[in-house]
Amino acid sequence: MKVAHIGFGVKDLARSKDFYKRIFEALGLPLIDESEQSARFGADGRALFYIHTREAPPGPFHVAFEVETREAVDAFHRAALAAGGRDNGAPGIRKHYSPTYYAAFVLDPDGHNIEAVCRG
Repeated sequence: MKVAHIGFGVKDLARSKDFYKRIFEALGLPLIDESEQSARFGADGRALFYIHTREAPPGPFHVAFEVETREAVDAFHRAALAAGGRDNGAPGIRKHYSPTYYAAFVLDPDGHNIEAVCRG
């Protein structure tokens, strides 16, 4: 099974767009479209992740993005902190998941736990 896309409401579109734009630049997922109510990130004209103000933000949730290298995890974490995210777990091995699970966690502007993980 593949996930087609992820989308959810945010409190402040400009703030959240800036946050996600900066972390997705570090992960290679550009902003592909935006309006007064939404911002979409993706590739080849296809939205993979979007945020909007058409409905209230959901309660806190967790999203993990799998990346190819540990350096990408580190870049994600640096970009997220520079964009105003709050540290929720510095880059490192998470042995309780597996001996090679290298991940970093940040809280986005709405308090959602956003993760980047490299399994190698």
